[in-house]
Amino acid sequence: MTVHTPFSVWAPTPTTVRLSLADDTLPMLRAADGWWTPEPDALHAALERAEGRPVDYGYLLDDDPTMLPDPRSRRQPSGVHERSRSFDPGEFAWSDAAWTGRQLAGGVIYELHIGTFTREGTLDAAAGRLDHLKSIGVDFVELLPVNAFNGTHNWGYDGVLWYAVHEPYGGPAAYQRFVDACHAVGLGVVQDVVYNHLGPSGNYLPRFGPYLHPASANTWGASLNLDGDQSDPVRRYIIDNALAWFRDYHVDALRLDAVHALVDHRATHLLEQLAQDVAVLSAELGRPLTLIAESDLNDPRLITPRDAGGYGLDAQWSDDFHHALHSNLTGEANGYYTDFHSLEALDKVLQRGFFHDGSFSSFRGRNHGRPIDPDRMPTWRLVVCSQNHDQIGNRAAGDRLSAQLDAGQLGIAAVLVMLGPFTPMLFMGEEWAASTPWQFFTSHPEPELGEATAKGRIAEFARMGWDESTVPNPQDPATFDRSKLRWEEREQGEHARLLALYRQLAELRAAHPEFRDPRFRDIRTRFDAAAGWFLLGRGAVSIAVNFSDQPTRVPLEAGHRMLLLAADAVMLDRDAVLLPGHAFAVLATRR
Repeated sequence: MTVHTPFSVWAPTPTTVRLSLADDTLPMLRAADGWWTPEPDALHAALERAEGRPVDYGYLLDDDPTMLPDPRSRRQPSGVHERSRSFDPGEFAWSDAAWTGRQLAGGVIYELHIGTFTREGTLDAAAGRLDHLKSIGVDFVELLPVNAFNGTHNWGYDGVLWYAVHEPYGGPAAYQRFVDACHAVGLGVVQDVVYNHLGPSGNYLPRFGPYLHPASANTWGASLNLDGDQSDPVRRYIIDNALAWFRDYHVDALRLDAVHALVDHRATHLLEQLAQDVAVLSAELGRPLTLIAESDLNDPRLITPRDAGGYGLDAQWSDDFHHALHSNLTGEANGYYTDFHSLEALDKVLQRGFFHDGSFSSFRGRNHGRPIDPDRMPTWRLVVCSQNHDQIGNRAAGDRLSAQLDAGQLGIAAVLVMLGPFTPMLFMGEEWAASTPWQFFTSHPEPELGEATAKGRIAEFARMGWDESTVPNPQDPATFDRSKLRWEEREQGEHARLLALYRQLAELRAAHPEFRDPRFRDIRTRFDAAAGWFLLGRGAVSIAVNFSDQPTRVPLEAGHRMLLLAADAVMLDRDAVLLPGHAFAVLATRR
């Protein structure tokens, strides 16, 4: 096997490869496995002329004069179509030597997009808001993808150079500063990564080798070559990228985008191989490293340990929880919400993790999912939310729950997410009912690509029954600007009151271990669909919720008569509480 040196590149497709390094063009030598390395003496002389400074470089394939960036580039200062720039991650002076990591169990995640989290839209500016996140009980900061893409602003899922940090965010050095700052205040970092497709502009990987599978595609384009001819180096390209986030950037977890779109028929699935390699690195580094999947398969094998026959991932997002909570709060019952518009659906999700666990899915027109074994699966392996980037940004107008719900309903959402049995995840601004939408925005420099994106966006909403006229143009810079948080709202009126509630919920979650209890068997639920109330209990605590807009009496469990937190709730006697419309109460056994 080839020993990789600086500026080595895997390129089995071209017959000749030359390295353009600063002002020099250097010959490269090919090994039998398709790796090319610079001629050693020529490389040494060129680097001496650089005198230790970062150098811009690229590759020339065959007779094409077009300079191509490094597939493993760490920095793209002039964009994804231009030269790469050398970057040594080992030069950063980390101050997190005392950081021993954090387990996901019991934690709270906060999802944010660097470009819209602050007005500046940079990693350094985001680091200035970490104290706010600590104040609402956050344990992990989850960043939407930061890999290099074409244009200035984007959700991040159009990345084409996965090893490079988007330059307008601050580049790789700013990313290291951000993670270091998070660890300094006790926050872990989750990085969202996309391994199921590449963006539409700046993807030069097929010029180098068979990175893509010619006979396989998903919703977003050609699939990665995970199981075809010469797929071993492609899998290594993905896994090495994952390990680099952990090793070079000190992140604590990866969120793996849409793993159901990974096409892999090999005996050892890419996800299992990734879990194995991450476990090895975790032992080497001496801190927990976590893998969280986004999957719509409702297949618990993803998050079942490898020694029990699973893939060995640590957790996955649970869309079913979101759909049941959203539909019961908003009344929306179209599209993929159709099966979830009942308290029975919410009850099943809370008791069994998945709603579709082999049941018929109206949206899909077939049976879907498989059951979770409640005796073997801890509840924290399911990451839940009332809002996230997809569930807001993929609505026609990018409207948040705050555009539809009253204060009581927003409080219900907060209570069931923060104090429910699963791992809570908040979306930036949710905690103060941000008035800003979070819309789908792009900045494709190619006019034809921008136009195609806008048209495709409108076509996506037909099945959900949303008004196409409300869909903003993703290429309009105003769409991006509208999506930036307004931090001044936190101290105003209803925004401030909801923020105070989130801080109270964080305190309750920390003070009462029942809210972090990972046992499915300890979950107790009761509800009255006609009256609209729902009761969720664990141990000595319970949550009473009124989903209806009318007052109702909720019969409490024996001894649960001490109010820990309430919104418009009044104790009538020792066994009941009156809840006016859209209200909640958090109770505990009187000691």
